[in-house]
Amino acid sequence: MDVKSSFLNGFIQEEVYVDQPPSFENLEKPNHVFKLKKALYGLKQAPRAWYGCLTKFLLEKGFSRGKIDTTFFIKRKLNDILLVQIYVDDIIFGSTNDSLCKEFSQDMQNEFEMSMKGELNFFLRLC
Repeated sequence: MDVKSSFLNGFIQEEVYVDQPPSFENLEKPNHVFKLKKALYGLKQAPRAWYGCLTKFLLEKGFSRGKIDTTFFIKRKLNDILLVQIYVDDIIFGSTNDSLCKEFSQDMQNEFEMSMKGELNFFLRLC
């Protein structure tokens, strides 16, 4: 699955100010800057803010984070397991139980704007 506008989902922790964008200048206060509350695409803090938002959501949904790879999440339910791998704004997931995949997909689409890309055939030069 692919997260649409993923970097716009994260709240930044630092104080970040930006100049007034061209064509949106306040003519009465041309030297004023804007303080950001949320991340913007291209902002160096945006990936970290997005990952923090996504991590919080997954942990609240009962996932545990991988100890070696912190972009890998695991959820166990009875004898079944759901594995989720995050790669920036792409999410790969699989499970021993198809209903866990459907539940995860629905939860993600309810929380974030997502698009399903279908079954994985190729990932980072791995077939």
